[in-house]
Amino acid sequence: MKIGLVQFSPAWENPEESILNAEDLLKTSSGKFDALIFPEMTLTGFTMNSEKFAEEIDGISTQYFMKLSGRLKTNIFGGIIEHDGKNIFNSLVHFDNGIIKARYRKIHPFSFSNEDRNYSAGDEKVITTIDETKIGLSICYDLRFPELYRLYVKERTDILIDIANWPIPRIEHWKTFLKARAIENQCFMIGVNRVGSDPFHQYNGCSAVFDPMGSQIVFAENEEKIIEVVIDLDLVNSTRTKLPFLQDIKLI
Repeated sequence: MKIGLVQFSPAWENPEESILNAEDLLKTSSGKFDALIFPEMTLTGFTMNSEKFAEEIDGISTQYFMKLSGRLKTNIFGGIIEHDGKNIFNSLVHFDNGIIKARYRKIHPFSFSNEDRNYSAGDEKVITTIDETKIGLSICYDLRFPELYRLYVKERTDILIDIANWPIPRIEHWKTFLKARAIENQCFMIGVNRVGSDPFHQYNGCSAVFDPMGSQIVFAENEEKIIEVVIDLDLVNSTRTKLPFLQDIKLI
């Protein structure tokens, strides 16, 4: 499976400009991908101005990613500020060839930045698929809570994805958590973080993929780029067969 990690610098609270930037970045790669993965709140940055940018299916972010996935005939994972009734969610949406295939709402809003005051918490894990490959979805701060990923691995997910706006002062935590989630769940762990800056933080990306043994297979720092990686999904089953640690999990 060929995946593109879109390590991207969004224009602060400006979806229209962010779309132009994304299109320029996409032109730098002519390859065909099975999936492209963008960072959290892809077109706005990590804004707490949730009411202004929340959208339903006709919103600018949703429509852009639907059209992009249809145009490229591939899977797109994008960060959306989603409006649903009285609630606003920080969401990760899986678009497949022009349609919405799955929608994950961040379970752990980041209270340290008052995200919990501006966004509702999701209440369910989401497993989506590409062909027969099972993929568990998460967003940024979720990465600090391994219990969520244990629920995913109980259903034998092959890939875990976390999209983020993870700032430089805590970037070592990001790298360590990604590796740990891969090792303890014996699957591929994909982390896609932004670069650039917003009015509050600097970001250096460090988007990465770790294999089921915890080996880092791609990593990029301080570059706005599409990081290309081909992952061998057979490695998931072979690792779990050779080292059947997951069979010994108790108390869950």
